[in-house]
Amino acid sequence: MFETGDLIMYGSTGVCRVDAISTQVFGPEDDREYYVLEPLYQSGTIFAPTDNDKVYMRPVISEEEVLDLIDSMPGVPAEIYKCSSIQQLSKHYQSVINAHDCIELIRLTKSIHKKKEEAKKQNRHLGQIDKRFMKKAEDLLFGEIAAVLEIPMDDVQGYIEDRIGNEYYTTE
Repeated sequence: MFETGDLIMYGSTGVCRVDAISTQVFGPEDDREYYVLEPLYQSGTIFAPTDNDKVYMRPVISEEEVLDLIDSMPGVPAEIYKCSSIQQLSKHYQSVINAHDCIELIRLTKSIHKKKEEAKKQNRHLGQIDKRFMKKAEDLLFGEIAAVLEIPMDDVQGYIEDRIGNEYYTTE
């Protein structure tokens, strides 16, 4: 169970602060305990049942884990995922997002970046599905890094480059 003040990853919303734990009544025979969550990078309030098993929740990783993650970025291999169907591509990308694994998010962003570079060489643009999932993956990953390191999310890319050089998108 999380405590008031904890930072957690909540589904595809990303980092949220647990503002309170309270009993809420949202319908007849529903007087359960809820986490009152404040998303750090979106507006609004989320009421999530403490016994929730539908939306993924976990504590944010530690500062040491963030630094190890950043240091490991150049070594994370990434291959372009190719398929003939937009639906299949979306489903693949969404499955990576839903896994809530930082290494897999790095792999996804590096893969899409590689795809972008190949498209650029052919005077083409990256597709909308790729752009949308690149943003989702970076928002989740960079949001968690920013929250843990207590820096603005806009500064994360620069922080990573300062720490490991311009090797974030380098693929093996």
